[in-house]
Order: sequence, then C-alpha cells, then structure tokens
Amino acid sequence: MVGRDGERARLSAFVQASDGQALLLRGEAGVGKSTLLDLAARIAAGDGHLVIRATGVEAETELPYAGLHQLLYPLLPDAGQPGREQLNAAARTALDAVFDRTDGPPPSVMALGIAVLNLLSSTASKRPLLLVLDDGQWLDEASADVCGFVGRRLAGSPGVKLLVAVRSDIASRFDTAALPEAPVGALADADATCLLDRHHPQLGKQLRGLVLETARGNPLALLELPAHTTSQLGDRAPEDLLGPHAVPLPRRIQEVYATRLARLGDTVRAQLLTGALDGTAARPGDGPAPTPGYRMRGVDEAVGCGLLVVEPTTGNLVFRHPLVRSAVVQLAGTDERRAAHRVLAHVHRENPERRATHLAAATVDPDEEVAAALEAAARSATRRGGARMAVSWLTRAAELSENRADRSRRLGDAAYVAGQADRLGQARSLALAASTPGTDDNPAAVLADAYLALYQNGDVRATHRQVTAAVERLRDGGAGRHDTGPTASAATHSAATHSAPTRSARPDADPNGEVLDRLVSLLLAVSQYAGSRTAWHRTHEVLTSLGDLATERAWLYAGTWSDVVRHGAGLAEAVERAATNLEHQDPWDVTRLAVSAYHLDVLSPLRPYLERVVDRELDTGATSSGIVMLHLVMLDQTALGQWDAAERTGQRALALATETGNELFAHQTRAYLAQLAAVRGRAQEARDLQAAVDAWARPRGVGFLTQLADAIGATTALSAGDYETAFLYSIGITAPGALRPYAHQASRTLLDLVEAALHTGRAELARAHAQAARDAGLPDVSPRLALITHGALAMTADDDGEAAEMYARAQSHPAAERFPFELARIRLAHGIRVRRTQGGAAARTFLAPAAEALDRLGATAWAARAHAELRATGVTPHTAAPTAVPLTWQERRVADLAAAGLTNKEIGEQIRLSPRTVSAHLYRVFPKLGVTTRAALRDALTRIDHHSAAP
Repeated sequence: MVGRDGERARLSAFVQASDGQALLLRGEAGVGKSTLLDLAARIAAGDGHLVIRATGVEAETELPYAGLHQLLYPLLPDAGQPGREQLNAAARTALDAVFDRTDGPPPSVMALGIAVLNLLSSTASKRPLLLVLDDGQWLDEASADVCGFVGRRLAGSPGVKLLVAVRSDIASRFDTAALPEAPVGALADADATCLLDRHHPQLGKQLRGLVLETARGNPLALLELPAHTTSQLGDRAPEDLLGPHAVPLPRRIQEVYATRLARLGDTVRAQLLTGALDGTAARPGDGPAPTPGYRMRGVDEAVGCGLLVVEPTTGNLVFRHPLVRSAVVQLAGTDERRAAHRVLAHVHRENPERRATHLAAATVDPDEEVAAALEAAARSATRRGGARMAVSWLTRAAELSENRADRSRRLGDAAYVAGQADRLGQARSLALAASTPGTDDNPAAVLADAYLALYQNGDVRATHRQVTAAVERLRDGGAGRHDTGPTASAATHSAATHSAPTRSARPDADPNGEVLDRLVSLLLAVSQYAGSRTAWHRTHEVLTSLGDLATERAWLYAGTWSDVVRHGAGLAEAVERAATNLEHQDPWDVTRLAVSAYHLDVLSPLRPYLERVVDRELDTGATSSGIVMLHLVMLDQTALGQWDAAERTGQRALALATETGNELFAHQTRAYLAQLAAVRGRAQEARDLQAAVDAWARPRGVGFLTQLADAIGATTALSAGDYETAFLYSIGITAPGALRPYAHQASRTLLDLVEAALHTGRAELARAHAQAARDAGLPDVSPRLALITHGALAMTADDDGEAAEMYARAQSHPAAERFPFELARIRLAHGIRVRRTQGGAAARTFLAPAAEALDRLGATAWAARAHAELRATGVTPHTAAPTAVPLTWQERRVADLAAAGLTNKEIGEQIRLSPRTVSAHLYRVFPKLGVTTRAALRDALTRIDHHSAAP
C-alpha cells in the first residue's frame, strides 16, 4: 500500500480498540476502500477476531433484508444448534421472521436492531467480532437501516465492530445513518507518482504525465489505465485514448474493462454475465453462502486478463472490482441478459423472491405462471417488510398477465399496497393504469382511486357514490362466496355481530372476495368520515344486499363506526373476542378493529399491541396503518389522562401525515391536538387548530371532522368560562334532549352540553339531555358513556337524593378511573352542589380529589375552579412545579436547528440524519422542555441556558 499511513493507523486503532464501535469509509470508485477493508480484516484476524465479510450487490438492492442475511448468515444459529438458546426469545422471533424461517410479522427496525445486537453480543462474548461490509451503497434499504441502528449502538456491545465502505458518488441509506466517517481521498501527487512508477516503470514521459493527470490520484486508475492505453495506442495519440476530462473517472475505468471483455469469447462472456447478474460471485466468500449461487466455469481467460481473481480463502472466482460487473452487464445484449436470467431462475428455484426476480427479467411475452410467481413473491415481500418491492413485482405481474382481468386485478393490488405505504402519486398512476379506458368497471382500480380521493383530498361525497357503485357491480357480477362468515342480512345482523369475527378471504383463495372486502371496508371508512345519516343509510342498504358476502367484521365495523348509540350495545364483547388473535391479522384489519374498540371505549386492552407494532408498520411501509395506530394510541393516552405522552404521539402522527401528503389524517391529527390544547387551557392554540380543521373539512362535507371542530369549540369555550359560546357549539352537534343519529360526537360531548346549559340558565334543557342519554341506553354501550350519563344525571337531578345516587353510580363504576378527566369534572360539579347545599366540610370530600386530579392532568381552567371552590371551604391547595429534564447532545443540536426555523429535512441534511430520526428527537425534546410547538423552542432553550451551560 502506498500513501495510506493515516488510514492504516486509524484502522489499526479502530480494530484494536476494546469498546464496540462503527466506522464508515467513504470515497470514489477505485480509491482503495476494499484494500483498506482487507487490511482491517487481516489486522483483526491476526488479533484473534472472528471476521465476517459481506458485499452489497446491485442486483439485490430491492430484496428486503438480503444484505443483512448475507452479513449475519454465518452467525445465525438454526433451531437445535448450540448457541441459539443464548439469544432471548424476542431476538429469535425477530430474526426468524425477517429471514423467512417463520410466518410471523416483520419486526420494526428497532426490534430487529436490538435482536441483531443481541446476536452480535452473544457471539462476541466468546471471541471479538469484526463485521466488514463493502459496497454498502448497494445494500437494500431495510438492511441498511438496521446496520445504521446497530452501528450507532455498538458502544454498549464490547468486542463488536462494524466497518462499512460506500461510494461517495452514489446515494445510500448510510448517508443519513449518523455513523463516524473516515474519508478515503485520492493519493497525494508524490504517492500517485510512486505507485505508477512501481507498477509501470517503462512508461514514456508523455504518457506517464497524461496518466497521472487523468487518474487524479485514483489508485485503480493508476494501475489500469497505462496497460489499456499502451495496448490500444497504435497510430492514435495517448490523449485521444484517455478522452476528455469531462468523462467521470469510474466510467473511464469501466471502459477499460469493457475493452478487455470484448476480446473474450461468447461462452466466457455468458458465464461472466450470469455471475454478474446473480451477484453471488461478488462476495468475498467468508463462510457458507446464505443462498446457493451460480458458479462460473471455464473462465480462465477472464482470470488471465485481470477481470476475475481467485478468492484466496475459498478458491472461489470473484470479480476484481464492481466496475467489472457493471461493464459485463452493460456490454451484454438484451437476449443475452434474458438467457442469463433464465439460468438464474433455475439456480434459485427454491427461493421464491429471487426466482421471481429472474423470471420477470427473462420473460417477454405474457406468461401466467411467471405472473403468479411474482404475485406470490409480492405477498412474501409484504409480509417481510418489502412493500416497495411488492409494488414492483405486482406491476410486473400485471404486465405478464395473460388476460385483462388478471392484469387489472394485479395493478389494482399494486395500487392498494402503494396506497397503504402512502406512495399516493404512484398509487394513483397504478389505479389509472388498472382502469379500462372509457369504463368504470374495474373494482381494484376504483378501490385505489377512491382511497386516494378520500385520504388525500377528503372527497367523501363522490367517493361514497363511486365505491357504492363498485361494490354493487361486484355483487351483481358474482364475487366469490366466503367459506367462513354468517349470512349477514338485516334480519341476522345482531347474530352476526355477536359471533366471533373472522378474517376476510385471502387473495389467492378468492381474488374477487378480497377486492370486495377491501371495497366494503373503504365504504365504511368513507361513511364514517362523512358522518351523515344519508351516507350511512345507503351503506347499510348495500351491506344488507350483499347477504353472506358481507363478513362478520363488516357488520361489526358498520355497527360501531356508524352510531354506537343505536347499534353499539353489546358489541364490546365481539370486539374483545376478535382481539384475541391480533398477531395473526393484517395491520389494516388490526387498525379497523381498534377503531371499533375506540368507539366503544374499550381501546386500552388493544393499546399494548398497537404500541409494539406501530414502528414495524411505519418501517415496513404500511404508513397509513401506522398513522391510524398512532391516532388510536394518542386517543387512549388522552382518555387515560396521559396528556404529555398523547401530545408527543400526536405531533409524531402529524409529521408523518404531512410528510406523506395525507391531508385527511393531517387534519384529523390537528383536531385531536386541538382537543388536548382545549382541555389544557391553551385556548388560542386550540382555536387556531380548530379553524384549520373546520376550513378544510366543512366545504368537503367531512362530518367526522366538522363535529370534532364543534366539540373543540365547546371545550375551549368551557375552559375559558364562555358558557354561552360552549352551548352554541354543543347544539351544533346535536339538539338538547336528543342524540342526533350518526353523529359520533353527539354522545361523546354529553357533559359539555349539559354543563354549558346549566351555566347559562337552561336547566330544563340540561335535564332533558341527561334523561335522553339515559333513555337511549348509553350506560349499556360503553364504560365512558355510562360514567358521563350518570354524571350528567347527577348534575341535573331535581333533588339531592337523586344527585347523590347518580354520583355514586358514576364514581363507583368499575371503569371510572380509566377516564380521569371526566371523573374529575363530575366530582367538581357534585362538590359545588354539595357545598351549596351541605356546606364546605361535606364538599371537600369531592372537591379535593377533583382538584388534585385536574392539577395532575394539567386541565388548568377546571383546576382553577376546583381550587376556587376549595378556598371557599377554607382549604388552600398547593401544587408542585415540574422539573425540567436535561437534553442529550444530539437532542440539543436538533432543538437548536428546529428553533432556528429549519425543517426536519433541512436538519437531517445538515447533521446527516433522516427526517424521521429528526422527528423522533423532537418527539422527545418537546416534553422535556415543556413545549408543544417549534415556535416555543427558542424561549425554552434560552431558559435552560440561564440555569446551566449549554452542552
């Protein structure tokens, strides 16, 4: 090695350090990164390290976890092997899931990263470990994310080191991995001259100068250009061969290899092409290969001209440099590539995903067998976290379909997966491609297009008509009958919703049934967001007309999402039964069921599962499901009084919805954040968010959000003591003395209307409304509705005996403590009544716990009233000030940049983090500083700087 003293010293110190760490080598092609990796591997092996090497392969960039499998394969213990028991159960489950050893759902990057750390630590406990990854820019995204996660946390894993090399001219996930970096630059002039003279001492002065000028210190160019120029010189001038300086150096070197390839025979080039397209011949070959690869034969001629080298430890033939592989592929004709892909499809016949990749590239004409293989591979990729690859395979499967129906169905499926991953533009393009020009008869295309129209544009009116028509066309065309699931007609609706719900049919068993299920679910979602009686009546008519094509789940969702007052009684048990097997349900099925649980106020038992899998859904591309899960977690946190956590969850959901262009979810999140601001007494923030939601939702007829906007207005006004405004907002949701059908906020705002009516002298209306809730059977629908119905009856009772009885029912309800804000409001109202009728001593029993709870929650306006009432009884309450939590160094960097006005993307570009990682840091920073918006960051940072020096 010439001129690499600094790099050698750093690598030696890196390998011999006792603590775990990671290092990223970055430089242009040919600059010597692989040689430095070889050096580090030799040093480590000499010091007794176990060295595991892997190479990123361009042909595998879209195969989920292909790179990670290659890197970890030598360390993965099989069932029954010694060492497997040393991994904890979570690590075994995560590794088995992503490497397709089980059918379990894919873990999140965090869960898989922790599992990998567990595996590496277990290995390093016996022998120090060095992981060497070359050509990291070709690693698939999932593997690169996990490697980045692991690399940032190796400080806690002594004996484990990760060394990665990437090209500086190709973007990769490692660009934002925030790993320590060591740039590998060109050789200094003197070193470049020394290297050239050692290997090519006979060069003439003119040619020597041109090579040095052209190579610009690139070692590979210095080694390859002289021989190429000499052999091709003839009557031409050297400067003509070396070409203009505008040509990038990697391309110049690639052309050198292409010249050598052109001199080889067809048989040898075919062997090289097959090896290059397979990628396995690019690996150094330490230990067994994770998948059987193609072995090139009869290629001594390629070895002789320096295109292949023999890997010394295994004797395998590998390409001298990745640029050789690129040259091989580019030099080949279309037919030659297809022939190579056909060979590789046979080689990888036991691996569905690899086989499908090669079949797709080898096939020209429509072929149903190949299309089916691609569809199966797409399902496998989706299960293992490869939503993006699934879209590509489904699209190719559509191109190879032998009939129009299968083509449209597969394009529709591709659009659906793209929509679930919030790739809305791609989903719309696929949906349009799935449609037959001049017709509207493709249900899969309707599904994708309507999905986008709803979530991106909030178009509930036209979308409802469009989806309804598609469901009816599919019904009349004879969609497949489900094997499980009862007859769900109007007459059997009750029995159906009380039976154990079943999953919908799988696409391979009943494609039309799968599309129908998706359309029905979307129709129910559209109806929920529309929030109108007309839409829901039409939806129920359609469900009834489907007969046994409507699943139990569809009727369950229809009953809970539409109007729990009229249809929700008794459905909580069905939801709880359906929630016993969440691990085996698709993410969108889980979120729909959890929405039902929210409407019935039994969401808390499902929340631990949602919290476990939400990161997995976001990491594996199911963004829509992930955002809904965040909404549900936030709503449960709000209900339980965990308001700081709820606010952080909401901010995270808002960032994701905004980033992906999901306008419906973005405004829904703003509404939930506004509700939190309202109960916490932040009136201006609540009004600003309310105005944004209302201005977007009301013209579009999104009743779900306009009702939320009115509820926010009522709560904000109540918090500010403006009871007349609160009353006007409340009756905009439902008239006093009635619970408006299909208005989901009509029952949820019961206390708001009652409290506002009492404070504005409308006691009769308040009483009528409380009695209407009782007569409608709200206590039988959900625990929260039982609590607030009894509370409203206590507030409006004509005599003290009835008030005491109703209050006792409210506060003794088994679930009362799960809704601390509502319980505190009821206690406050009852304490006020008792103080006026029985005196201060009796009232303290109710007022003291109400004040304490409202203080703890941070409901400042209600807490102030409770303390005022307590003072009237002779008690002066005391509250403790919160203590600030210090920021980490990285959190402070992110906070400073955010306070300066930079977006998450701009912050990430400046400090080499992904926008999602920046969002996660802010998610932790806000509660530590006691703020909820970026605008408040600067003042908060200034305050903490007054007390301690900034990190």
